[in-house]
Amino acid sequence: MQTLELELKKLIIDVLNLEDLTPDDIDSNAPLFGDELGLDSIDALELGVTIKKHYNLSLDADDKSTHKHFESVASLAKFISENKKD
Repeated sequence: MQTLELELKKLIIDVLNLEDLTPDDIDSNAPLFGDELGLDSIDALELGVTIKKHYNLSLDADDKSTHKHFESVASLAKFISENKKD
């Protein structure tokens, strides 16, 4: 799971152009939205589209469980590992 978390951190940095951050700066259990990284709804949309394409996942933005999966890098990694389609 740590490899997937590192991969997600790099993906977040690249997709959202967070050039001033490194993967070590992102706590896997910290909230992605709000004070920690300061991501907003536009960032969530970009990240969701990227994850959908990169991991071949089906995501529903209106589904409350999808919001829960995007709470942190750790929860996102868990969701991906449990639902990834080859």
